[in-house]
Amino acid sequence: MLWHHATGTLSLDRPRILGIVNMTPDSFSDGGRLLTVDDACRHVERLVADGADVVDVGGESTRPQHAEPVSADDERRRVLPVIEAVAARFPDVPVSIDTVKALVARDALAAGASIVNDVSAFRLDGGMPAVCAAARAGVVLMHSRGGVADMATFAHASYGDDVAGEVIAELAPRVEQAMRAGVTRERIAIDPGIGFSKRGEQSLEILSALERFAALGFPVLVGPSRKRFIGDITGVAAPSERVAGTVGACVAALDRGAMLFRVHDVRPARDALDVAWAIRQAAATAVSA
Repeated sequence: MLWHHATGTLSLDRPRILGIVNMTPDSFSDGGRLLTVDDACRHVERLVADGADVVDVGGESTRPQHAEPVSADDERRRVLPVIEAVAARFPDVPVSIDTVKALVARDALAAGASIVNDVSAFRLDGGMPAVCAAARAGVVLMHSRGGVADMATFAHASYGDDVAGEVIAELAPRVEQAMRAGVTRERIAIDPGIGFSKRGEQSLEILSALERFAALGFPVLVGPSRKRFIGDITGVAAPSERVAGTVGACVAALDRGAMLFRVHDVRPARDALDVAWAIRQAAATAVSA
Protein backbone atom coordinates (compact mmCIF):
# COMPACT_ATOMS: atom_id res chain seq x y z
CA MET A 1 0.00 0.00 0.00
CA LEU A 2 1.16 3.51 -0.83
CA TRP A 3 0.03 6.60 1.05
CA HIS A 4 0.07 9.53 -1.36
CA HIS A 5 0.76 13.07 -0.19
CA ALA A 6 1.50 16.49 -1.64
CA THR A 7 5.19 15.86 -2.35
CA GLY A 8 5.26 12.14 -3.14
CA THR A 9 4.32 8.80 -1.66
CA LEU A 10 5.09 6.88 1.51
CA SER A 11 5.32 3.13 1.04
CA LEU A 12 3.65 1.16 3.80
CA ASP A 13 5.84 -1.87 3.19
CA ARG A 14 6.91 -1.65 6.84
CA PRO A 15 5.78 0.27 9.93
CA ARG A 16 6.16 4.02 9.52
CA ILE A 17 6.70 6.52 12.32
CA LEU A 18 5.57 10.13 12.63
CA GLY A 19 7.89 11.94 15.04
CA ILE A 20 6.19 14.64 17.12
CA VAL A 21 7.35 18.27 16.93
CA ASN A 22 5.27 20.32 19.39
CA MET A 23 5.78 24.06 18.91
CA THR A 24 3.49 24.75 21.85
CA PRO A 25 4.11 26.15 25.32
CA ASP A 26 1.49 23.90 26.89
CA SER A 27 1.42 20.39 25.40
CA PHE A 28 0.81 17.73 28.03
CA SER A 29 4.27 16.13 28.13
CA ASP A 30 6.69 18.34 26.22
CA GLY A 31 5.22 21.82 25.97
CA GLY A 32 7.72 24.66 25.94
CA ARG A 33 10.74 22.52 25.05
CA LEU A 34 11.09 23.83 21.50
CA LEU A 35 11.22 27.62 21.57
CA THR A 36 12.98 28.52 18.31
CA VAL A 37 13.30 27.31 14.74
CA ASP A 38 16.81 26.10 15.51
CA ASP A 39 15.47 24.13 18.49
CA ALA A 40 12.91 22.51 16.22
CA CYS A 41 15.44 21.66 13.52
CA ARG A 42 17.79 20.06 16.03
CA HIS A 43 14.85 18.06 17.36
CA VAL A 44 13.88 16.98 13.83
CA GLU A 45 17.46 15.95 13.14
CA ARG A 46 17.31 13.65 16.17
CA LEU A 47 13.91 12.27 15.18
CA VAL A 48 15.11 11.46 11.67
CA ALA A 49 18.35 9.93 12.93
CA ASP A 50 16.29 7.78 15.29
CA GLY A 51 14.13 6.50 12.44
CA ALA A 52 11.20 8.86 11.93
CA ASP A 53 9.68 8.64 8.43
CA VAL A 54 7.54 11.78 8.80
CA VAL A 55 7.67 14.73 11.20
CA ASP A 56 4.38 16.05 12.59
CA VAL A 57 4.48 19.75 13.50
CA GLY A 58 1.79 21.21 15.73
CA GLY A 59 1.13 24.67 17.16
CA GLU A 60 -2.03 24.15 19.22
CA SER A 61 -2.29 21.90 22.26
CA THR A 62 -5.19 19.53 22.84
CA ARG A 63 -3.90 18.44 26.25
CA PRO A 64 -6.38 16.78 28.62
CA GLN A 65 -6.38 19.60 31.19
CA HIS A 66 -7.32 23.19 30.38
CA ALA A 67 -6.45 23.21 26.69
CA GLU A 68 -7.03 26.66 25.23
CA PRO A 69 -7.67 27.23 21.53
CA VAL A 70 -5.27 29.63 19.83
CA SER A 71 -5.90 31.96 16.93
CA ALA A 72 -4.93 31.05 13.40
CA ASP A 73 -2.40 33.90 13.43
CA ASP A 74 -0.70 32.60 16.58
CA GLU A 75 -0.69 29.06 15.27
CA ARG A 76 0.82 30.11 11.95
CA ARG A 77 3.46 32.16 13.76
CA ARG A 78 4.49 29.06 15.69
CA VAL A 79 4.56 26.52 12.87
CA LEU A 80 5.22 28.18 9.50
CA PRO A 81 8.87 29.14 10.07
CA VAL A 82 9.54 25.64 11.37
CA ILE A 83 7.88 23.95 8.40
CA GLU A 84 9.81 26.13 5.95
CA ALA A 85 13.10 25.37 7.66
CA VAL A 86 12.46 21.64 8.02
CA ALA A 87 11.31 21.28 4.42
CA ALA A 88 14.49 23.04 3.25
CA ARG A 89 16.91 21.15 5.50
CA PHE A 90 15.28 17.72 5.24
CA PRO A 91 13.78 17.63 1.73
CA ASP A 92 13.31 13.85 1.74
CA VAL A 93 11.27 13.83 4.97
CA PRO A 94 7.55 14.57 4.55
CA VAL A 95 6.20 17.17 6.99
CA SER A 96 2.75 16.83 8.51
CA ILE A 97 0.90 19.82 9.92
CA ASP A 98 -1.22 19.00 12.98
CA THR A 99 -4.08 21.49 12.82
CA VAL A 100 -7.85 21.78 12.74
CA LYS A 101 -7.81 25.12 10.87
CA ALA A 102 -8.06 25.39 7.09
CA LEU A 103 -6.10 28.66 6.98
CA VAL A 104 -3.22 27.13 8.91
CA ALA A 105 -3.30 24.01 6.74
CA ARG A 106 -3.32 26.07 3.54
CA ASP A 107 -0.30 28.14 4.56
CA ALA A 108 1.55 25.12 5.98
CA LEU A 109 1.12 23.24 2.70
CA ALA A 110 2.37 26.29 0.80
CA ALA A 111 5.38 26.38 3.15
CA GLY A 112 6.32 22.79 2.34
CA ALA A 113 4.09 20.47 4.37
CA SER A 114 2.86 17.34 2.61
CA ILE A 115 0.22 15.98 5.01
CA VAL A 116 -2.57 17.47 7.11
CA ASN A 117 -3.23 15.71 10.41
CA ASP A 118 -6.65 16.92 11.56
CA VAL A 119 -7.61 15.67 15.03
CA SER A 120 -11.20 16.67 14.32
CA ALA A 121 -11.38 14.77 11.00
CA PHE A 122 -12.61 17.95 9.27
CA ARG A 123 -15.44 18.48 11.82
CA LEU A 124 -14.31 21.86 13.09
CA ASP A 125 -13.54 23.71 9.86
CA GLY A 126 -15.64 23.15 6.77
CA GLY A 127 -12.93 24.68 4.59
CA MET A 128 -10.42 21.95 5.37
CA PRO A 129 -11.49 19.36 2.71
CA ALA A 130 -11.16 21.84 -0.17
CA VAL A 131 -7.77 23.05 1.05
CA CYS A 132 -6.43 19.50 1.28
CA ALA A 133 -7.89 18.50 -2.08
CA ALA A 134 -6.45 21.54 -3.86
CA ALA A 135 -2.95 20.82 -2.51
CA ARG A 136 -3.25 17.06 -3.13
CA ALA A 137 -2.24 16.61 0.48
CA GLY A 138 -2.19 13.40 2.39
CA VAL A 139 -4.66 13.57 5.26
CA VAL A 140 -5.10 11.91 8.63
CA LEU A 141 -8.71 11.88 9.76
CA MET A 142 -8.77 11.30 13.50
CA HIS A 143 -11.85 10.49 15.54
CA SER A 144 -12.72 12.87 18.34
CA ARG A 145 -15.72 14.61 19.80
CA GLY A 146 -16.10 18.17 21.00
CA GLY A 147 -13.73 21.04 20.40
CA VAL A 148 -10.07 21.74 21.00
CA ALA A 149 -10.70 22.64 24.65
CA ASP A 150 -12.35 19.37 25.63
CA MET A 151 -11.76 16.69 22.98
CA ALA A 152 -8.98 15.06 25.05
CA THR A 153 -11.12 15.01 28.20
CA PHE A 154 -13.85 12.56 29.22
CA ALA A 155 -16.60 15.12 28.60
CA HIS A 156 -17.80 13.26 25.50
CA ALA A 157 -16.66 9.73 26.42
CA SER A 158 -20.13 8.21 26.34
CA TYR A 159 -20.44 5.03 24.27
CA GLY A 160 -22.62 1.95 24.13
CA ASP A 161 -21.52 -1.67 24.05
CA ASP A 162 -19.56 -1.36 20.78
CA VAL A 163 -17.06 1.48 21.09
CA ALA A 164 -15.19 0.56 17.91
CA GLY A 165 -18.42 0.37 15.94
CA GLU A 166 -19.46 3.84 17.08
CA VAL A 167 -16.07 5.31 16.23
CA ILE A 168 -16.14 3.72 12.77
CA ALA A 169 -19.67 5.02 12.22
CA GLU A 170 -18.56 8.55 13.16
CA LEU A 171 -15.46 8.43 10.97
CA ALA A 172 -17.36 7.22 7.91
CA PRO A 173 -19.05 10.56 7.09
CA ARG A 174 -15.76 12.36 7.61
CA VAL A 175 -14.12 10.13 5.01
CA GLU A 176 -17.07 10.68 2.66
CA GLN A 177 -16.81 14.46 3.15
CA ALA A 178 -13.14 14.39 2.25
CA MET A 179 -13.69 12.31 -0.87
CA ARG A 180 -16.62 14.44 -2.05
CA ALA A 181 -14.33 17.47 -1.87
CA GLY A 182 -11.76 15.73 -4.06
CA VAL A 183 -9.37 14.16 -1.54
CA THR A 184 -8.67 10.86 -3.29
CA ARG A 185 -8.83 7.57 -1.45
CA GLU A 186 -5.10 6.88 -1.67
CA ARG A 187 -4.39 10.12 0.24
CA ILE A 188 -6.52 9.26 3.29
CA ALA A 189 -5.36 7.62 6.52
CA ILE A 190 -7.64 7.12 9.52
CA ASP A 191 -6.88 7.38 13.22
CA PRO A 192 -9.30 6.04 15.87
CA GLY A 193 -8.21 8.76 18.29
CA ILE A 194 -6.73 6.87 21.23
CA GLY A 195 -7.29 8.92 24.39
CA PHE A 196 -9.51 11.48 22.66
CA SER A 197 -13.04 11.48 24.07
CA LYS A 198 -12.29 8.00 25.38
CA ARG A 199 -11.64 6.62 28.82
CA GLY A 200 -8.81 4.17 29.35
CA GLU A 201 -10.93 1.08 28.92
CA GLN A 202 -12.44 2.53 25.76
CA SER A 203 -9.00 3.21 24.29
CA LEU A 204 -8.04 -0.39 25.08
CA GLU A 205 -11.17 -1.64 23.36
CA ILE A 206 -10.31 0.41 20.29
CA LEU A 207 -6.75 -0.91 20.19
CA SER A 208 -7.99 -4.47 20.54
CA ALA A 209 -10.35 -3.96 17.60
CA LEU A 210 -7.99 -2.29 15.12
CA GLU A 211 -8.55 -5.08 12.58
CA ARG A 212 -12.01 -3.58 12.04
CA PHE A 213 -10.47 -0.22 11.15
CA ALA A 214 -7.85 -1.79 8.88
CA ALA A 215 -10.63 -3.67 7.08
CA LEU A 216 -11.96 -0.32 5.82
CA GLY A 217 -9.03 -0.24 3.39
CA PHE A 218 -7.27 2.91 4.60
CA PRO A 219 -3.91 3.06 6.35
CA VAL A 220 -4.49 3.11 10.11
CA LEU A 221 -2.52 5.51 12.30
CA VAL A 222 -2.40 5.25 16.08
CA GLY A 223 -1.09 7.78 18.58
CA PRO A 224 -0.81 6.13 21.99
CA SER A 225 2.37 8.00 22.88
CA ARG A 226 2.64 8.79 26.61
CA LYS A 227 -1.16 8.75 26.96
CA ARG A 228 -3.02 8.63 30.27
CA PHE A 229 -4.31 5.08 29.77
CA ILE A 230 -0.71 3.86 29.73
CA GLY A 231 -0.09 5.53 33.07
CA ASP A 232 -3.27 3.98 34.45
CA ILE A 233 -2.03 0.50 33.54
CA THR A 234 1.63 0.89 34.51
CA GLY A 235 1.35 3.26 37.43
CA VAL A 236 3.81 5.64 35.76
CA ALA A 237 2.63 9.15 36.57
CA ALA A 238 5.06 11.23 34.50
CA PRO A 239 4.07 11.18 30.80
CA SER A 240 7.70 11.40 29.66
CA GLU A 241 8.45 8.14 31.48
CA ARG A 242 5.73 6.12 29.71
CA VAL A 243 8.07 5.05 26.92
CA ALA A 244 7.91 1.29 27.52
CA GLY A 245 4.13 1.34 27.74
CA THR A 246 3.94 3.34 24.52
CA VAL A 247 6.14 0.79 22.77
CA GLY A 248 3.91 -2.03 24.01
CA ALA A 249 0.82 -0.30 22.64
CA CYS A 250 2.50 0.30 19.28
CA VAL A 251 3.56 -3.33 18.87
CA ALA A 252 0.07 -4.54 19.80
CA ALA A 253 -1.41 -2.09 17.29
CA LEU A 254 0.94 -3.29 14.56
CA ASP A 255 -0.20 -6.85 15.18
CA ARG A 256 -3.79 -5.71 14.63
CA GLY A 257 -3.24 -3.81 11.39
CA ALA A 258 -1.89 -0.34 12.17
CA MET A 259 1.02 0.77 9.97
CA LEU A 260 1.48 4.41 11.04
CA PHE A 261 2.57 5.39 14.54
CA ARG A 262 2.76 8.93 15.95
CA VAL A 263 5.22 9.01 18.86
CA HIS A 264 7.43 11.28 20.91
CA ASP A 265 10.18 8.70 21.53
CA VAL A 266 11.15 7.49 18.08
CA ARG A 267 14.18 5.24 18.68
CA PRO A 268 12.55 2.73 21.07
CA ALA A 269 9.42 2.61 18.92
CA ARG A 270 11.50 2.14 15.74
CA ASP A 271 13.50 -0.73 17.20
CA ALA A 272 10.48 -2.53 18.65
CA LEU A 273 8.33 -2.13 15.55
CA ASP A 274 11.14 -3.28 13.24
CA VAL A 275 11.71 -6.43 15.31
CA ALA A 276 7.99 -7.17 15.52
CA TRP A 277 7.65 -6.63 11.76
CA ALA A 278 10.60 -8.93 11.02
CA ILE A 279 8.99 -11.66 13.10
CA ARG A 280 5.71 -11.22 11.22
CA GLN A 281 7.49 -11.38 7.88
CA ALA A 282 9.36 -14.53 8.93
CA ALA A 283 6.09 -16.13 9.98
CA ALA A 284 4.47 -15.23 6.65
CA THR A 285 7.43 -16.68 4.74
CA ALA A 286 7.26 -19.91 6.73
CA VAL A 287 3.55 -20.28 6.02
CA SER A 288 4.00 -19.73 2.27
CA ALA A 289 6.99 -22.07 2.00
